[in-house]
Amino acid sequence: MPWESIKLNSGHYIPSIGFGTWKTGNGQGPIDQVKQALGNGYSHIDTAQAYKNEEETGVALKETELSRSDVFVTTKYSGTNGLDIPTSIKDSLNNLGISDVDLYLVHAPRLAVPDIPTCWAQMEKVQEDGLAKSIGISNFGVQDMETLIASAKIKPVVNQILLHPYVYRRQKPILEYAAKNGIIIEAYSALIPITTVPGGPLDKPLNEIAAKFGATTEQILLAWTKAKGAVVVTSSSKKARLQGYIAAGDITLSPEDIAAIDAAGALGEEKPI
Repeated sequence: MPWESIKLNSGHYIPSIGFGTWKTGNGQGPIDQVKQALGNGYSHIDTAQAYKNEEETGVALKETELSRSDVFVTTKYSGTNGLDIPTSIKDSLNNLGISDVDLYLVHAPRLAVPDIPTCWAQMEKVQEDGLAKSIGISNFGVQDMETLIASAKIKPVVNQILLHPYVYRRQKPILEYAAKNGIIIEAYSALIPITTVPGGPLDKPLNEIAAKFGATTEQILLAWTKAKGAVVVTSSSKKARLQGYIAAGDITLSPEDIAAIDAAGALGEEKPI
C-alpha cells in the first residue's frame, strides 16, 4: 500500500491514512460510509464520543469482512454529557462493540479537568488497564504539550490537529515540538483550501502541480500533508474520491513543489478558516 504504517512511540503501528466519521452523521449513512472505506483500502477508522456515531461505526466493524486485528480504531474522550474518562472509555467500547481501541485521544485541552496532569493520569490508566493500546491528544498547543509531558509516565503517541497550508506557519511550532518528543502529528481538514476556501493563493500552485502529476488538487494536498510527516484523517461519501485519496499516497512531491505550496499557504493564512 502506498500509505505505509508509521511506528508510534508505544511500539504499535498506525496506518498513515484514516477515514474520519466527524461529519458522517447518524443512522445508516455512517454505517455504509465506514463499510465503503474499509472495502476500498482504508484500515484506520477515526471516530469520537462527540460525533455520536460510535454505535454506527461498531455496526460497520461487525459487518465488514475484515477481522478486528486488521482495523486500527481510534476514538476520543470528548467530555460528552459531563462524563469522566473511566466512564467514557467503557461507554465508547460498548458502543463500538470491541474490547479495546487502538488509540484513545483527549479531544481538546479544555477537557483536561481539573488540569492536564490529572486528566493524563486517567488516560494512562486506560492504557494500563488494557482498554487502549495507545493514548494521545488532539488540538493541544505547545504549552499544553509541555505541561502534559512534564508529568507524564506515558508519552502521547499522537497529537491530532488542524493542518493544511493556510495554517501551516501557525501550526509549525506544534509540529516541531511533537517531532522533538517522538509524537506523531495527525492532520484533519487537510482539504479545507479546496473545499471551504477555494479561490485563494494556493489555487495556482495546486493546479500546476496537479497537472504535472496528472492528479487532482485534492491528491496534491494530501501528498503535501504526507510530506510533512503527518497521518491524514479524511472523509468522503463518494467511492471514487476515497480511492483517489488512497492513490495520492503514490505521489512524491519535489522540494520545489512543497516550497511553492508552503509559500502560497503563507500568503493566504489570514483567510477565514
